[in-house]
Amino acid sequence: MTFGDHLEVLRRMLCRIIAVVAALMIVIFCFKDVTFSLLLAPSKSDFITYQWLAALCGKVGIDFNLEDYFVQLIATDLSSQFMTHVTASCNLALLIASPYIVFELFRFISPALYENERKYSVRVVLSVYLLFIVGVLMTYFVLFPISFRFLGTYQVAAEVTNNITIDSYIGTLSTLTLLMGVVFQLPVLTYFLAKMGIIDSDLLCKYRRHALVLIMIVAAIITPPDLMTLAIVTIPMYLLYELSILIIKH
Repeated sequence: MTFGDHLEVLRRMLCRIIAVVAALMIVIFCFKDVTFSLLLAPSKSDFITYQWLAALCGKVGIDFNLEDYFVQLIATDLSSQFMTHVTASCNLALLIASPYIVFELFRFISPALYENERKYSVRVVLSVYLLFIVGVLMTYFVLFPISFRFLGTYQVAAEVTNNITIDSYIGTLSTLTLLMGVVFQLPVLTYFLAKMGIIDSDLLCKYRRHALVLIMIVAAIITPPDLMTLAIVTIPMYLLYELSILIIKH
């Protein structure tokens, strides 16, 4: 194929991806009630994560009962609700279409790979995608609900009430989701660094304490400013660090 032929294949691939994302975005936009019932669920005091915790604690004989709370979500600009609706629909469409996007990108690149490279590429792509999804699920079910509960109900005085804007809520959720999806790529990153001979398992074991401090700094940067959220993010990140050591060893 000539360079122009490759560009034509790339153009067709991008058109297919845009068409799929646009179609999903329209569908999601039309189902507004379902979309925002899912997006706003982590802000509720009866979110499923708290129900799971209560059931789990009940099985071990611990009385887990969090007080109900309510945080008012508001819109301060004339177009903020509509623009938030469009932005949320676009983000969800990209997330839902991500398997298809990954498939199209891999199909475009795979003809240039040798057979053994193609096999390794499939494993790497699947690992990257699965780790990203784990990061997304952790944000939705653990990180964001607990962070919102703490920061949304925190008051310096009884006279000061919290009214959170809807664009701030959706923006924070989207940003945390993306950041955690990227952070969860740590095992893949260390795998490639080990393949290039830059690091090895002995080096990672030697600098465990330094890595923990660095992980806490990164967690403090990417999360809202409270100790509870910092701890929630630090623990899985450090577990990913230990997982990276095992991956490099084997």
